[in-house]
Amino acid sequence: LPTRLPLSSRRRRESDEHQAEAAPAPTVAAALDALLRFYGAPARRERRDPVDELVLTILSQNTTDVNSGRAFESLVRTFGPGVQWREAVAGADERDVATAIRCGGLADQKARSIRGALRRLRELYGSITLAPLAALPDDAARVKVLTEMHGVGPKTAACVLLFSMDRPAFPVDTHVHRVITRLGLIPEGCSRERAQELMSAMVPDERYLSKSWCETTN
Repeated sequence: LPTRLPLSSRRRRESDEHQAEAAPAPTVAAALDALLRFYGAPARRERRDPVDELVLTILSQNTTDVNSGRAFESLVRTFGPGVQWREAVAGADERDVATAIRCGGLADQKARSIRGALRRLRELYGSITLAPLAALPDDAARVKVLTEMHGVGPKTAACVLLFSMDRPAFPVDTHVHRVITRLGLIPEGCSRERAQELMSAMVPDERYLSKSWCETTN
């Protein structure tokens, strides 16, 4: 049977629990400063074309960066050369696209999303490009264009904005969601979509992956 703790021990434990509950969650700035001190400034990768970033991010869903990178290389190699692969994929049989990206997992689902996205861009702009997004009034309008495509959610849209357009967007995937929940930066039970909204509002523009604090590697 469980034994009752001495009064002094109970009071000490209650005090510890109260302090833990009362301890404020770390701020975003404090978390970023700690990461910079420990890891240093991250090296900025070469910026990809937004269409490439869109396709690669779709390929990255539910798989590793290694697998998604291989799938993208296979796609370009199969339907290239150069940027010609975009038109070729848009006009290809979906099964052929799936075969080319099989190593990235969920090939049938991703082939449908990729081909659909490329076709949608051609319908919108006359060619397969995301350059017109730069002329839109704000990021909300850019996200709307992207997320209206099948298979493109808020995280994928944020990746395109952040990594290929230098916009202050905060992509939240399963791993990021787990970390920011444990840090107390977002409420327990907060959805990934809502977490992305909250984190985007909390992080100052100058603290994103910008040239002001990342070392450019070309």
